[in-house]
Amino acid sequence: MILATLCYVKHNGKTLMVHRNKKPNDIHEGKWNGLGGKFEAGETPEECIKREVEEEAGLLIQNPLLHGLLMFPNFKGNDWYVFVFTAHKFDSKLLESSPEGRLEWINDDKLTSLNLWESDHIFLPWLTAGKFFSAKFEYDGDVMQGYDVTFHEHLK
Repeated sequence: MILATLCYVKHNGKTLMVHRNKKPNDIHEGKWNGLGGKFEAGETPEECIKREVEEEAGLLIQNPLLHGLLMFPNFKGNDWYVFVFTAHKFDSKLLESSPEGRLEWINDDKLTSLNLWESDHIFLPWLTAGKFFSAKFEYDGDVMQGYDVTFHEHLK
């Protein structure tokens, strides 16, 4: 099982995305993704996403907002559990070059026109709708076979 985080950094109607085109044997090669990565020992989801965004983009995000959990069973040979965040506040300057690929601010209305995983087209609207979710997306290779989701009410 692999624990990971994913963050969509938002600013002025745009989302920071990375075009994954640098790492050898990258399971996301050629895809556009939010920022994130695998947990290190002892990290909370918030600590992990802050570290990953800083490593990949040079940004120090503040108050990342947790939107839900994605589960990808047997995706490329592993079960992935991914905590999904957005961040609207950050300090520092964007790196000129990321170790993951090319960074680009994409207009929010153009996000779904990028080469995304099929599942991203489904869960990205949940972020803007303010839904809190737990979802399982099943893939066979690079083709999504189906998904199941539960939306949760926030406690008041």
